[in-house]
Amino acid sequence: MPEEQAPEGAEHCELCELAKQRTRVIWGEGNPRASLMMMLDNPGAREDREGNSFVLLKCRPIRAYNKPGARAACLPHLQLQLSQKRTLLLFGFGNVVAEAVFPDKEGASVKALRGSWHAFQGIPIGFAYHPLAVRRRPNLRGIFIEDLNALKEKWKEIQQVKH
Repeated sequence: MPEEQAPEGAEHCELCELAKQRTRVIWGEGNPRASLMMMLDNPGAREDREGNSFVLLKCRPIRAYNKPGARAACLPHLQLQLSQKRTLLLFGFGNVVAEAVFPDKEGASVKALRGSWHAFQGIPIGFAYHPLAVRRRPNLRGIFIEDLNALKEKWKEIQQVKH
């Protein structure tokens, strides 16, 4: 699928210090009318070069930065994306997404949030460990697979209600 273009105004965002580090704004990729949105933390070198995966932060950090400030600055972009789409289900990978989606929730982490469904802007959201964390810690693989199976079951449930 082609990369989605950042909307006017977002493509030159300077709401946080990452604006000075980035090559470009990464909006995401995939079917713009998809009902399922999966979120990762921030773009890496490949995404900065090529686009690709949907990311919470829209700019690639290349050095230390104010993480809460960047998350807060990018949250309106996520809210804009959700308002433009007909998203029925959200799924976040990693603690960065959990902390960004629930900034006021004490101890918002995958460990605390996984295994059940929550709501973000009225949309069900589930969480799993970041794929790179699973790769580094093979003991998380079974939990990761459980979470993906839970996503599959929730998706089936939503599709049945939809039709």
